[in-house]
Order: sequence, then C-alpha cells, then structure tokens
Amino acid sequence: MIRKASVMHVYPDAYEEYKRRHDELWPEMAEELKNHGAHNYSIFLDEETGSLFAYVEIEDEERWDQMSQTEICRKWWVYMEPLMETNPDHSPVSKNLKDVFYLK
Repeated sequence: MIRKASVMHVYPDAYEEYKRRHDELWPEMAEELKNHGAHNYSIFLDEETGSLFAYVEIEDEERWDQMSQTEICRKWWVYMEPLMETNPDHSPVSKNLKDVFYLK
C-alpha cells in the first residue's frame, strides 16, 4: 500500500457545504475511487485557516493517476469548484506532502 497526503484550501464560507457534499458523496464517485485503488481516504479541515489535509492509501500510482481522467472525477471537480481553490481544469489546487514519519 502507498500512503499519500496532500493539502488543499476551502473557502471560509463553504466549510459546512464542503462537509455536506462529502457526507453525501455520489455512490458512483466512491465506486470509481475504489476502482482506482483508493483505501482509507480521509480529509481533515483546519477551521482557522481553511486548509484541508487529505490522506489516502492507494495500490498503484499509475492506476491512481488515471482517476483524474474519469468523467465522474471531472464532474465532481466542477461541482466542488465554487467551494475551494481550483486550477483552470477545475481540479483542486493541491500540494503533495512528503512522507517523513510513519509508525506502524
């Protein structure tokens, strides 16, 4: 299993809506994430800064990278765009974090 972490940013007035949309994650989005090898996917919010910390375990980098090319993922990005910082392709602005410690 490969552990991945990243940070993103949600707008201050969108915290509740961001959580609501993830609480009601589309079943087809959840299925596609799993089809692309995602396990133990969590997102945490720092309410003081709007920073989101995402953690996911994946089976394979190449397979995971293909997720961004799926129709459902691109549809999700457009759905989430009003709530957070995004790139021109509607994907969330995201910075990958370097793994520096792990206690099994």
